Amino acid sequence: MLAAAPLFLGFILAVASPQELTDVESGRDLTPPTAPASIVPSLPLDPPQRSALQSAVNRRDYNTAEELLATDIDKNPKSPELLSVLASISFLNGNYLNAAIALKKAEKLAPLNNRERFTLAMAYVALKRPDWARPELEKLAQSGEKNAMYPYWLSRLDYNDMNFESATANGRRAIEWDPNFMRAYDNLGLIYEAIGEFDEAIESYSAALNLNDRQKPCSPWPGMNQGALFIKLGQLNRAEAPLRESIGCDARFPQAHYQLGLWLEKQNQLAGALHELEQAAALNPTYPEPHYAEGRIYRKLGEEAKAEQAWSKFHELKEAKAKTTKLRKQSR
Repeated sequence: MLAAAPLFLGFILAVASPQELTDVESGRDLTPPTAPASIVPSLPLDPPQRSALQSAVNRRDYNTAEELLATDIDKNPKSPELLSVLASISFLNGNYLNAAIALKKAEKLAPLNNRERFTLAMAYVALKRPDWARPELEKLAQSGEKNAMYPYWLSRLDYNDMNFESATANGRRAIEWDPNFMRAYDNLGLIYEAIGEFDEAIESYSAALNLNDRQKPCSPWPGMNQGALFIKLGQLNRAEAPLRESIGCDARFPQAHYQLGLWLEKQNQLAGALHELEQAAALNPTYPEPHYAEGRIYRKLGEEAKAEQAWSKFHELKEAKAKTTKLRKQSR
């Protein structure tokens, strides 16, 4: 395909960083990349059309860019280049279904390159369709390009399917292909934790944290994951530092505030624990667990009415989450 589309899709490869998209079922925020200064100079467009599209992209006005491209594609429906760039902009705009449809249309006209196929796979992940994403990632992993993203994401899908042997193998392959891949170490820690190999999990999280220190911005995930494991193992003296590091990377990260709240509760610092749990709940209004912990603390404080209110909110959010999961599964 035309050079402009792969150039832009290179930025998509960066956006689909493993800790920015969550595990397939629960969803993590997806941070769009900064659009490059010029992505459309060679597209088959008239100068006024090209200028209008470039202006929209430069302003990050992706709604307008999508509309302009849709009009251009109506006039030139056999252009895989236009479809590819539309997919990229739709992905940036959070319209993952549109991105996937555009790439499948482009694939009928010309073979997808690896970056385009990876974008397609990530669109499927964002759409909560790991069953569609897996074949695309398997093709990429067998393409001969040693891009650690490919086995990493296969490992993520394996983890969600509870296929831990394959998840471990793919996670190790990702690290072999890129020894500085922080998020692959973090993900491998999750896998080891799931199968009860806690020493290996702690070691993997530590490797992720060491690499994380070199990144700007750093990720809040490895510190939270390691701190949560230390709490689970009862190693409370080791839990605070990684949790504080996690919040230092992202003060608006609800999971870290939740885990720090649990740690403070175990230290009998109940006021501080409630503060952290309230922050976690405020930062993610759909997060049930902080409310359950709040209820437990309020009961310790003898405030039964507040405890019951917190537990009622927990059950309300838990039921809503279960309904959403059920509807998603029924739609497959």
